Parts: sequence; structure tokens; C-alpha cells
Amino acid sequence: MIQLKNIDELRLMKQSARLVSQTLGMLAKEIKPGITTLHLDKLAYDFIKDHGAEPAFLGYGGFPASLCISPNEQVVHGIPNATPIEEGTILSVDCGVFWNGFVGDHAYTFEVGEVSAEVKKLLKVTKESLYKGIEQCVRGKRVGDISHAIQKHCEKEGYGVVRELVGHGVGRQMHEDPQVPNYGKPGSGKVLKDGICLAIEPMINLGTEKVKFHNDGWTVTTLDNQPSAHFEHDVCVYNGKPVLLSTYQYIYDALGIKSDEEKAFQVDFN
Repeated sequence: MIQLKNIDELRLMKQSARLVSQTLGMLAKEIKPGITTLHLDKLAYDFIKDHGAEPAFLGYGGFPASLCISPNEQVVHGIPNATPIEEGTILSVDCGVFWNGFVGDHAYTFEVGEVSAEVKKLLKVTKESLYKGIEQCVRGKRVGDISHAIQKHCEKEGYGVVRELVGHGVGRQMHEDPQVPNYGKPGSGKVLKDGICLAIEPMINLGTEKVKFHNDGWTVTTLDNQPSAHFEHDVCVYNGKPVLLSTYQYIYDALGIKSDEEKAFQVDFN
């Protein structure tokens, strides 16, 4: 059952999503060679609690941390640990908060120091595919239009599009209907209506699309141990068009990145 949100609920959801964005922006300043993912997790926990919110991931299904931090060949759901991060690593950081009765859930893959040109391109194309999907969040279109746009953009570069893990609806619960795969047929799936809120999250591999699920019950890696990228935004359909609830602007401000990629999807609900 898809839960459509009214304007008051969208305002609250945007606040929750933006707190995740602020958390990721804070972490962007801290991510560097030698730091541990366990330290980043503690920073995020304190930041979220200091803002009066709860880490949505901590304890969810038994998950032991506030962040999912997945380096290199880890696709998603990496558990923070005390191993120092090495130069040249890519680090997918997925964060969720529960605030004002709603969940915010979004992710960014960071470069730690200098990474190879091949990996830089993977990150670039994966993030581009996220916005290709967001462009399809239009009243009257279908979930499959989002899925197909992501798949088409990534597979034309020869990348593997993960099948076993998908995006999802988001709201008062972290995972709501509908599921949003990163592959599919245009014109298929649920119809998009005003008030639908989605966490769109391409998980794209440099090599094969196949993945391995580990015995800890959480960690997922690429089957060929090649790098994987993960980017995620919270998006709604409002007045027939896609609107971003989350933002990467806090990350970009921290890293000195100039971008207007979000401009077309910004609306002030006030």
C-alpha cells in the first residue's frame, strides 16, 4: 500500500532528509586516509542525537551502527570497524535518521584521497544515473520509467546494475511501498502520483552485476571484488514534478565542489 504524503508531511520529511544531508556534509570534512569508519559512525551518532533525532539504522533489524559504510567492493550495508581507511579508497556512506515522525535516508560515495580515473568515472556515471531516475519522477509515469533510465545510463558504459538490492518508498517507515529497482522496463510498475516519496538509490558495479551476501547478515560485496558505487536521494512528486527532499549541497560546500545538478528539482514547500 503506497502512502501518499500531504504538504505538511512533505515539509516534515524534508526536515528529516535535510538532517541526513547535514550529517553527510559534516562527515565529508572528516573522511581522509587513516580515519576509521568506527570513528565516523560515532561522529554521526553524536551529530544526529545533538539535533534531537534518532539514528534510523541503529538497531534496525539488529544492525549494530548508525551508518552503513561500505568501502571499495562492498556494495551496501558495510558495518563500521576500527580498520584505518587507506588512500585511494572509495567509501559509500549511507545514513538514516528518524525525526518529526519521519525517516530521512540517503547516501553518497566519497573519494578518499586520490582514486583512479576508472573509479572516478564509475562514481560520475552512477551519480548521473541517480538524476536520470529522478527526472522520471513525474505524475502519471511509472516506477519502471525510473528503473529503466538508471539501467540504460549505466549499462551503456558497461557497468553492472545490481539486481538483488533496490530503492524503496520512504516515510514514517524506512522501507515503504513501492520497491524501486535500478533496472526494468519503461511503462511498468506502480503509477507515480502526487505525494509519493521514494528513496532512489543506484548501486552500480565496475564489473559484474552479481553480488555476494556475507555471513554477518549485512555486508554485500561484488562477486568479482571490483569497486561498487552507491548514491541515494529522497524524492517526492509534488505538483506533478520531481522534488528533492535531500541535498548534496552540504557535502559540496565541505569539499569545495561547484554543481547545479539539483537546481531543477528544488521547491520551497513554505
